[in-house]
Amino acid sequence: MVRDRRERTVLNNTVQAHTTTTVGMTDLPPLAVDIDGTLTDADRRLDQRVIPVLRAWAERASVVVATGKALPYPIGLCELLGVPINVIAENGGAVYLEADDELRFTGDPDGAQRVARQYREAGHDLGWGAVDFVNRWRETEVAVAMDRPATPLREIAEREGMRVFDTGFAYHVTSPAVDKGRGLETAARVLGHEAAEFVAIGDSENDIAMFEVAGRSYAVANADTGALAATDVVLEGAYADGFLEATERERPSDSR
Repeated sequence: MVRDRRERTVLNNTVQAHTTTTVGMTDLPPLAVDIDGTLTDADRRLDQRVIPVLRAWAERASVVVATGKALPYPIGLCELLGVPINVIAENGGAVYLEADDELRFTGDPDGAQRVARQYREAGHDLGWGAVDFVNRWRETEVAVAMDRPATPLREIAEREGMRVFDTGFAYHVTSPAVDKGRGLETAARVLGHEAAEFVAIGDSENDIAMFEVAGRSYAVANADTGALAATDVVLEGAYADGFLEATERERPSDSR
């Protein structure tokens, strides 16, 4: 697996170098993009139209997938797309950049587990069934289904010094020291950029910190009120339509 990843990196670097030489006036900005609600439809199904866009972008600029999902999901997405594995997972709690092959964890996983335990003791389950693939591989936080009561979850989290992100797909219990903005700053540094060079695209309150550090931010039309208020641009398109609209805006006119 490591061999394949390195081979892909060499190939991508070769393609990027060739592209820069032959089409130097069409350089793209580095891109940070959310998954659920941004690359997907309302049912979290990946929109196949985003695949060639992400592949082409990664040949010419850095692409970072920034999500609330557990680490294996964005890694799997990058593997299947055939792009370098540059991921911010668990809302910033887990960061991996292929360039330096180092996995970074931040946050308070013990605190998240304390909240989950007290939530269960109060008579609530996390809502994912017995196997719970949503939390099975989480390292720094706990996710609770949206149809479970939020008020007791928030009360317990506050008592434990934790916070709750509402992503529109799940409630994420995490440390106040964790967010996608800090994750993007780490990713940018490793990739040789400033966070302000990035274009960020997202849809929910867990994207706000990423919007704040990125140079330009786009919220898809289905974004929540927090993301809509924080973004530079509110797109006309919802879900993947919005992502495609944003990337079209960022492409130089001579490469459209």
